Amino acid sequence: MVGAGLVLFGRSFVTQLFFVEQTIPENISEGNLVLDANPTVLAEDLHIPWALAHLPDGQFLISERPGTLLLLGAGGTRIPVEGVYHRGEGGLLGLALHPDFPTNNLLYLYFTTDIEGGTTNRVERYTLEGSTLLDRTTILSNIPGASYHDGGRLAFGPDRRLYITTGDAGVEDSAQDISSLAGKILRINDDGTVPEDNPFGNEVYSYGHRNPQGLAWDAAGRLWSSEHGPSGASSGEDELNLIEPGGNYGWPIIRGAEIKEGMIPPKLQSGKDFTWAPASLAYHDGSLYFGGLRGVALFEARLEGEEVTQLSSYFRGEYGRIRDVSAVDGMLYFTTSNTDGRGNPKEEDDKLISITFLSLK
Repeated sequence: MVGAGLVLFGRSFVTQLFFVEQTIPENISEGNLVLDANPTVLAEDLHIPWALAHLPDGQFLISERPGTLLLLGAGGTRIPVEGVYHRGEGGLLGLALHPDFPTNNLLYLYFTTDIEGGTTNRVERYTLEGSTLLDRTTILSNIPGASYHDGGRLAFGPDRRLYITTGDAGVEDSAQDISSLAGKILRINDDGTVPEDNPFGNEVYSYGHRNPQGLAWDAAGRLWSSEHGPSGASSGEDELNLIEPGGNYGWPIIRGAEIKEGMIPPKLQSGKDFTWAPASLAYHDGSLYFGGLRGVALFEARLEGEEVTQLSSYFRGEYGRIRDVSAVDGMLYFTTSNTDGRGNPKEEDDKLISITFLSLK
């Protein structure tokens, strides 16, 4: 069994740049997920897709980082989002549907803006009527932003609260400051107010994060998050964390397998010699799935209770950088991210792809 903080990778090699493929460690298994032999490309020519939502009528809604929402059904309609500031890793990022979306049509967006005298991130709520955004409402603003480390994932939990991942925006120490919204997982009510049972009396739910971009709940209702580790010469040490309310996940004091009293190590981390660059998280049938950007693969972390027992990868290098992943009704969906300036775009990139779970484990 893989315990907290255990490194699954031991193969050493020279750190590569984002656009150079890594050699995958031999001890990442081929996995036991049975997939359709012919994955289906559902859409092409996407504009740096970031988040994916499934509408009740079978259509898809995709946030595109330059500042558009793509509504995909019989055709494709791009809906501009006002105020998006697209630079570096910033732009239109997270997307979440209200739990009562079938009756209230409310959706939430996370995006970078420079309209408040500097680069910040914000969460806004809209009513989606057909292909029109109405009733624009600011839910949370002044989240520290930069051209990198903006976090950006939105997800409603089983408790009907909205969870938000934020990056440290390049100011590492802010992740340890519980009065700052940077380097955190936040938790708010659907109207932006602070839940009475939040651990610090503000929006902060957990802290000590560098740049988390994935949120998912397992069958027992436990919250997991995927997080980007350091970049540059000290890249690697990406994390899969089991989130506790009020928990301190250590950044920038500890990273990877390091341990310090009062700080929570990851359940799984990539080690110093390999980078997943995990950009998402989804749960299905006892496993967590996340897209690898620099890892150029779909990854599966098999769970046994609160522990990870196996890490597997699929489609290694076949589709390039993989961003968002979602699992719905026996199908797995993922988007590529090859047009974001860090990939090698192929013709008709970026894409939305579906695969089928053919059998249970």
